Amino acid sequence: MPRHLLAVLPFLFLQLPAQAQAPAFGLLPDSVCTAAGKAVDERGFVRIGGMEQWVRIKGSSCANPVLVLVHGGPGNPTTPWADNVYKAWEKDFTIVQWDQRGAGMTYGRNPPAEDSLLVLEQLRDDGVEVARYAARRFGKHRVILMGGSWSSVLGMHMAKSNPAMFCGYVSTAQVVGNALSQRGSYDATLALARAAGDADSIGKLEGIGPPPWTNPRNPGIIRRIMRKYEAISTAPAPKSWWAPSPEYATAKYDADYTAGEDYSWLQFVGLKGDGIASKIDLYQLGPKFELPIYMLQGEQDLLTMPEPSRRYFDFIQAPRKEFVLVPRAGHDPNPPMVEAQYRMLKKIGDCR
Repeated sequence: MPRHLLAVLPFLFLQLPAQAQAPAFGLLPDSVCTAAGKAVDERGFVRIGGMEQWVRIKGSSCANPVLVLVHGGPGNPTTPWADNVYKAWEKDFTIVQWDQRGAGMTYGRNPPAEDSLLVLEQLRDDGVEVARYAARRFGKHRVILMGGSWSSVLGMHMAKSNPAMFCGYVSTAQVVGNALSQRGSYDATLALARAAGDADSIGKLEGIGPPPWTNPRNPGIIRRIMRKYEAISTAPAPKSWWAPSPEYATAKYDADYTAGEDYSWLQFVGLKGDGIASKIDLYQLGPKFELPIYMLQGEQDLLTMPEPSRRYFDFIQAPRKEFVLVPRAGHDPNPPMVEAQYRMLKKIGDCR
């Protein structure tokens, strides 16, 4: 279940069990590791963008390609489940995850002032700096970039601003414009509810009416209905995926996660539909990208539907590009999508 009514664009987040006291974490080392036989399992803070931001690194060999995985939301880090969802990837990749400013552990370390704004360009620059740190730590010139949902936007901006940093960009659930104002998603969801005779969902959808909306609660209302119908035609994610690592099962983290989620989401939607989301238009970046672009799209995704993602894919120009429609996958991660992502990452090959 979503943690509060405003949530709509996260990968997935569940209520975490709370304990009494949070462990203390310091700064991650800046030493270089390139040894093929040396595993890495680190969590802590790195100075990024003028503040200490949370970074999680795990892999079986320092010599493996580095994958920088950017989380969605905004405000919904995937770091609590790093040991589960992508565990099978650790033998082939060093996985680097980062809690963006305004989210998770980074929020807890640096609570923003009430009048502080999240700015896409600042988050973009933070992400590129994380990639540089990861490349330096493991003796690489380039890393692989992956994002989805909100981070599909952030990832495209990162890829455009510094293509030489990345061997390729793997995007999932590609947001192209303001995903909160897509009439096609509303119409498709309402059609499913009507076909099912789902009076409760029909009433809620007709009650909020079609987008654009100015009420920040409306996206959460429709997203819960979308999840209900996506679940009918998609493979479920194992419950074991969402068991958090111990450092996240604390009262402090639970409070920080919720506060960061609230802050980031309101920054995204705005109190009158005028937040970051209202300004998203990836077409303004232009068609040309100087790195390979790979898009994976859930066939049953009602939030970022296949057709707009495909049109944007056809618009962009890249040295190599590939679009994959994934059956039995929706907007949130599940086994078919994670397996498709892994296959695509393997196709990128060695990244140095």
